[in-house]
Amino acid sequence: MKKKSLALIMTLLLLLMPLALAGCGGQSSDKGAQNGPKPIVIGVPTSLGSIEGADSLRAVELAVEEINAKGGVPVGGEKRPLKVVSIDDRGSEPGVPVHDALAALEKMITEEKPDAILVGTFRSEVLLSAMDLIAKYKIPYIGSIAMTPEFEKKLAGDPEKYKYNFRMGLNAVYLVQYLGKTMEFMGKEFGFKKAYIVNQDVLWAEGTAKGLTKWFEANGWEVVGRDSYPTGASDFSASLTKAKNGKAQIIVPIFDMPQSGILLKQARSMQVPALMVGFISPAAPGSGWKTFEGAVDGLVNFQFEIGPMPVKSVPKSVEFNQNYGKKYGEEMRLKLSGHGPGPAYDSVYVLANAIERAGSLNADAVVKALETTDMEGVIGKIKFNDKHQVIYGVNPQETAIGSAFQWKAPGVRVPVFPEVAAEAKTELPAYMK
Repeated sequence: MKKKSLALIMTLLLLLMPLALAGCGGQSSDKGAQNGPKPIVIGVPTSLGSIEGADSLRAVELAVEEINAKGGVPVGGEKRPLKVVSIDDRGSEPGVPVHDALAALEKMITEEKPDAILVGTFRSEVLLSAMDLIAKYKIPYIGSIAMTPEFEKKLAGDPEKYKYNFRMGLNAVYLVQYLGKTMEFMGKEFGFKKAYIVNQDVLWAEGTAKGLTKWFEANGWEVVGRDSYPTGASDFSASLTKAKNGKAQIIVPIFDMPQSGILLKQARSMQVPALMVGFISPAAPGSGWKTFEGAVDGLVNFQFEIGPMPVKSVPKSVEFNQNYGKKYGEEMRLKLSGHGPGPAYDSVYVLANAIERAGSLNADAVVKALETTDMEGVIGKIKFNDKHQVIYGVNPQETAIGSAFQWKAPGVRVPVFPEVAAEAKTELPAYMK
């Protein structure tokens, strides 16, 4: 009897085992018995130790929450929720090899198996190598931080291989164009013709500095000097001394590292009578005045893409700020960085729209849908060019736009460029009058 009972139990176990395995995930299905539709997984591999990376992840999570609150993304007759997974690739940290950042990206791809990747690598040097990883795994990738124009050149060289790569954020070429237009205004408004460039020794900043140097020379300006500093540098007094002795009227800082804010304090303490016009990452947030104890006064700083600072001419940017403040608090909203969060937030909606139009998560189908994107976002009108770069200009009804603001007492950021977004004129700070 005992042998028969044991045999019966073993038979029942064998019959029930497939059901148990299915319940534990042993079989894949778009629907779980209890969990509903299978989520669309969005991977966010970036430098989470940087303000741009951390803010961009939060912007993605905000957009995902909004879309999921409305039922998710329609795919083939059902709505599926979005799910965010992230990894810190440490790409912005001094001394971190490109290989390490790429290893983090590949780890996410192989372990989390994302349906798409947003925000992406922080450093331009990493992006160019990451394009090959994306081509290998064939995953739609919409970057929003790394800025090198080599991205478009590489894609144009083999469009079929690299077709999965897209960029929502501003590139260095557009930044040079924006800076050039601003310098042109400064020349007409204040008679400036002498500039000194100080930049970070990384690919995007070097490219921007070289491009701007060519613009100055072609437009009759004198470039008093240009210096490059490695990531992590914290003493800029040598450059400031040369700028002061050379009677530079404008100093152009181009940095994304946290230490770059020290440049402002040193310039004030050394009484350098030049207007700062460029990009200093830690001076971009609304908390910058407090952080640098008013040393930002008069600084004309680029936001790169609008969104992190509300611009009245683009209502979605105002709405984004309100919603971000509601979710993360007003203090966090004021700390929003000037590069990354706007396009990161929009990229979720762009991806969701492409998936819906494709009616599938098939990578090639999603890529084709992304190429025909035509949407309004917090950065303005969103369209990709034939090299998968979002088009930037000066009219948010036609293109995405970058913006510049000026810090004015008692700690207010006022948009001054482009004209359609300007809410006041650029003014010379008291120490230059």
